[in-house]
Amino acid sequence: MRVTLAAARPVDSAAFARLMAPFEPFETAPVVAVAVSGGRDSLALALLARDWAVARGGGIVALIVDHALRPASDQEAAGTRDLLRGLGIEAAILHWLGPKPRSGLQAAARTERYRLLSSECRRRGILHLLLAHHADDQAETVTMRAARGSGLDGLAGMAALAERPELRLLRPLLPLARARLTATLVARGVPWIDDPSNTDLRFERARLRAATPLADIVPTDESGLRAVGERRLAQAAVETLEFDQDGGAVIDRAGFCRLGPGLQARLLSRVVLAVGGRDHAPRRDRAERAARRLAAPVLRGKSGKGQDFTLSACRLTLRQVPGSRRLRWIVWPENGRNGRQPLVPAEFFACGGRAASHVD
Repeated sequence: MRVTLAAARPVDSAAFARLMAPFEPFETAPVVAVAVSGGRDSLALALLARDWAVARGGGIVALIVDHALRPASDQEAAGTRDLLRGLGIEAAILHWLGPKPRSGLQAAARTERYRLLSSECRRRGILHLLLAHHADDQAETVTMRAARGSGLDGLAGMAALAERPELRLLRPLLPLARARLTATLVARGVPWIDDPSNTDLRFERARLRAATPLADIVPTDESGLRAVGERRLAQAAVETLEFDQDGGAVIDRAGFCRLGPGLQARLLSRVVLAVGGRDHAPRRDRAERAARRLAAPVLRGKSGKGQDFTLSACRLTLRQVPGSRRLRWIVWPENGRNGRQPLVPAEFFACGGRAASHVD
């Protein structure tokens, strides 16, 4: 089914709050970043995210990347910054400096864009970066991956949530048609600038759009299933995890053992990704083996260094709580790891315990 702009409904604050709910928990008075190009999709996201954050006592910062790939790119970035500031949104421009590759330009630009965005979020202490990918983008991604012969994992499309060592990447607009984002800007009287690269036939996505117009809505039940899974994981984190001031994560062994095997592996995978500082979580089979090790019966006299092991740039140590018989696993950055201690993803925050807005 194709939805025209005339038939599309603007996205209101209540609808956007429902789209953000699966990504909870958030810190109190959340401050989030939004990647903004100046196009309709990211401008609509910035406005919706601003209203969402302000309603919770927080705010947003819009991050604009100037790739310097066109002579007028600096003027376009400045125009977008001024537009956002006129709408009451803080905005900053990030510059891709230095020479550009002659081949693989779009991939290189994407890598540099995420590097710049992540670095700026780290500098500001921001843990959530919102991206404006929507249902049309998802359909195009799946189509391109199918053309390359991707397997089932590739055909799953873009993830609504992706964990990085420094922050979480959130794509709350994936269930929405682009027509609804356009209608949102029209309803608010906000102009936009469409990126010329969207119609540049040098790029695969632009060629696909020119050859095969896609439906504006791609129904999917994945977001609902993901929401349930993320809420279960957040609940498990609140019940079993603590973080100390030295950058280590403390896992209550008894609470960890009460979780199902699949949830144990997912929780441990998120913890070592947060603490270890790597770009990717451990492979599923390694995470499952490590989770079984954390939950395995402890031999008498072995609640110490005899149980220790490493996983994905982390050192896991089993220790007894002083003055009790309780055991806990402590996850530390492995000795000798380079780089600064990564920020802890938001679902492992001290979020005020079992606040209804976080885990209920």
